[in-house]
Amino acid sequence: MTKQNELSYKMTLRLKKGEIFFGPGVLDVLNLVNKNGSLSQAAKEMGMSYNKAWRIVQKAEKLWGKKLIVSKIGGFQGGGSQLTQEGKKLVRKYESFEKEANKKVKQLFHDIFLTEKK
Repeated sequence: MTKQNELSYKMTLRLKKGEIFFGPGVLDVLNLVNKNGSLSQAAKEMGMSYNKAWRIVQKAEKLWGKKLIVSKIGGFQGGGSQLTQEGKKLVRKYESFEKEANKKVKQLFHDIFLTEKK
């Protein structure tokens, strides 16, 4: 059996409070804001509009109930964005949750689909 035809799975985790507000897309935006110091640059690297990036961050902040990024308007030093402590904490928690969930699901997948039981 070729690698392409091997049985596998794909799992995507999302957080919700009534509706989905946090998952891989928002995580990528926040990580890129942290890396670049700019929501605009984060959006550009992801191939999305600034407005869309801003809307998904605002939705996440509203449903999480805490500010995730702070932005500074341009000027002599230029503008920029950075993660709040709460934003950094949410990223760490989500990444930890995702890592642990993936480990457990990988083992479960192996036990159920890849181990022959008599």
